[in-house]
Amino acid sequence: MSISERTKKALRDIGLTGYESIAYLHLVITGPSTANQISNSTGLPYSKIYDVLTNLEKKGWVEVESGRPKRYYPKPPSDALEARKLQIESSLRRNINRIMGELQPLYSKKGIEERPDISILRGEFNIVMRIREILNKSEEELMLATVSIPPTLLEVLRPILKHLKSINVQIKMIVKNDVDTQVLKELNLFGEVRVKERMFGGGIISDRKKALLLLGGEEDSEYLAICSDHIGLADLSREYFEYLWKEAKKWKNIEISRVR
Repeated sequence: MSISERTKKALRDIGLTGYESIAYLHLVITGPSTANQISNSTGLPYSKIYDVLTNLEKKGWVEVESGRPKRYYPKPPSDALEARKLQIESSLRRNINRIMGELQPLYSKKGIEERPDISILRGEFNIVMRIREILNKSEEELMLATVSIPPTLLEVLRPILKHLKSINVQIKMIVKNDVDTQVLKELNLFGEVRVKERMFGGGIISDRKKALLLLGGEEDSEYLAICSDHIGLADLSREYFEYLWKEAKKWKNIEISRVR
C-alpha cells in the first residue's frame, strides 16, 4: 500500500522527523515489528533505529511491548494526533503569553508608525488574518467578492459575519456559481448573496474606505493580495463591485428555479 506524499508531508509538518515518519508508516501498514524488522524493511540505519523509536514513543505515536526483542506497536492515528494537538496548544499558549508579556509593551511604548496606504500580502494565512482585521472594523457596509471560499476563510467569516449582521452592517457577497450549495446557504444567513458564472480574483471593500484585492489563490499559484486604505482605490473597487453586483444573479432565485 502506498501513502501519498501529502500525508507524508503532513506528518512532518506536525512534528515528526523524516525517519520517524517512515518508521510509523511502516508500523501502520505492516503491524507490530521489532527494531531490526523495521530497519531491514525501511532501510533506516540500524544505528539510529532505537533513537527513532524512542522518540516516537515519547511523542505518543508508538507503544512498546517489553521482551527480547522488544516489539513496537503503532498507536491509532486519531489518538496520536489528539495527543499532538494538546502538545501544540499547550506550547502555543506558553509562547503567546511569553511573547505578549515582553514584546507587546515594547511595541506599544515605541509607537510604531502606521502602515503605508498600500501593502502587498503573501500567503493564505497572512491574507486571511488581514481579512479578519478588516471585517472586525466594519461598521456600516461590507462587500465581498470571491471565486472560492477556502475552509480557512469560512472559519474566519462565520462568527464575524454573524456579529456584523447583529449590528446591522449591510453585507453583500458575490461568489462564483459553482461554490458548494451548503456554503451558499450559510452565507445567505448573514447577508444578500449573488452568484456569477465568470469571476476573476475577488476582494473586500469595507465602509467605503478599506479595500483588499485578491490576486492569487488558484491551484498551483501563490496567495497574493493588495490591501489599501487609500480612499481613491476603495472608491474604484466599490464601483467595480457594484458593476459585478448588477450582472450577478440572486442566489435564492436560482434555488427556486431548480425546485420548479
